[in-house]
Amino acid sequence: MTNQLPRSTPEAQGIASTAILAFIEAAEQQIDAFHSLMLLRHGQVVAEGWWAPYAAEALHMLFSLSKSFTSTAVGLAVAEGRLSVQDKVTSFFPEDLPTDLPEAASDNLAAMQVHHLLSMSTGHTEDTTRYLRMAPDGNWAKAFLARPVEREPGTHFLYNTGATYMLSAIVQKLTGQTLLDYLRPRLFDPLGIGEATWESCPRGINTGGFGLKVTTEDIARFGQLYLQEGEWQGKQIVPAAWVAEATRKHIDNRHPGDQPWSDWAQGYGYQFWRCRHNSYRGDGAFGQYCIVMPEQDAVLAITSGLANMQAPLDLIWEKLLPAMQAAPLAADSAGYHALQAKLSNLALPTQAGAATAARAAQVNGRCYHFALEEQQGDNDDLTQFSALSLTFDTAGATYTLHNAFGEQQVRCGNGEWVRGVMTVDQRGPQEVAVSGAWTAADTYVIKSYFTQTPFCNTTTLRFDGDQVTYQGRMNVGFGQTELPQLVGRVKN
Repeated sequence: MTNQLPRSTPEAQGIASTAILAFIEAAEQQIDAFHSLMLLRHGQVVAEGWWAPYAAEALHMLFSLSKSFTSTAVGLAVAEGRLSVQDKVTSFFPEDLPTDLPEAASDNLAAMQVHHLLSMSTGHTEDTTRYLRMAPDGNWAKAFLARPVEREPGTHFLYNTGATYMLSAIVQKLTGQTLLDYLRPRLFDPLGIGEATWESCPRGINTGGFGLKVTTEDIARFGQLYLQEGEWQGKQIVPAAWVAEATRKHIDNRHPGDQPWSDWAQGYGYQFWRCRHNSYRGDGAFGQYCIVMPEQDAVLAITSGLANMQAPLDLIWEKLLPAMQAAPLAADSAGYHALQAKLSNLALPTQAGAATAARAAQVNGRCYHFALEEQQGDNDDLTQFSALSLTFDTAGATYTLHNAFGEQQVRCGNGEWVRGVMTVDQRGPQEVAVSGAWTAADTYVIKSYFTQTPFCNTTTLRFDGDQVTYQGRMNVGFGQTELPQLVGRVKN
């Protein structure tokens, strides 16, 4: 790994190993589930860990944490004199402007500026993202501009991922480069960020508001850069003025009923959230965090697959923040080694159950076929499939699934994770780690972690004679996570 961050003991940087251990143990007990964490204090990594099957070198899908990187690209383009945050959004897309908006909505659109995109104050009353995805010609910018702007820009907060896409489109229009290519020499290479990928719209523009994949350490580097006000190894990578502007409160983001202590009610900057304790963060769905704590001179990077995104923040403020002391602490060999032992053995539980069952011989090698017309076609988490089979041996099982992308075959470890590759949606081949076990005489359960994403699919197969009942469940999702039951049959 190039340009690796320096490492230190927690005590040397003023935080007790026992406090970090208490945080991790509380997270495992109360939160399902962390995939990785990296804690920096005074620029030094004092704790790092990955829950198997997740690994240090693996990229992880950031979802909306991507937005903070998009904001940085805009800041760099502003510093290069390519645009101003006061520029009108419509000025960049004269060929895509609508002609049929009501007068008030048209006036509001005309008033929309780049800083309204950055601060999520465009004047829309609903997130535009789904309309972008539905654009029949793949022109997401045109679809964004066609949405009615019901309110005056700058007057209220609405989380609007389509606005971040427009920032990406503006950067690409001005530079002739995607965000990924534009940031490579300006941000990624100086920070030592190696491989990174970013999803694109049908017209080849990076999605901006989501779709970036980097490693946990890369998230930590990014947070440390912001903590250092844009300076990295003696060079000003991002203007300090932009760091200050991007991370200050630009708009009130409280909603009726929000608790005053909520970390979603502390204000919003330029694609960064304000937090309690004068901290700020970039974050993404299902628990991808880059948390910067200036008063503690600390950064915490977390990747996760969780539903309650407030819960980790509550634990950070409860367990970690009070433990950060101004001066180094006395060495604590026992505490340090207990923490290291924990960090070295982090793992998500494999599928519990038996390696074999009485029905295994009857099921072994049989192909069960499913009627496609009985399946929902709009599920993003698992594509339609036509057949499946299980083949057992002394080391576990081979699971074969026939779907729209061909034959997918993976090994199911018993009591261990076995890595493989599957294609289950339009994103193409994805790395997966799989375990499986018999949980009853007639039931085999397969747990599959897609290890560059937050997602885990649990497949329950219940066998009865010549048929199998299939039940799929995702750990997290934007919509339905429990998939409808399907029945497959052996063809005579």
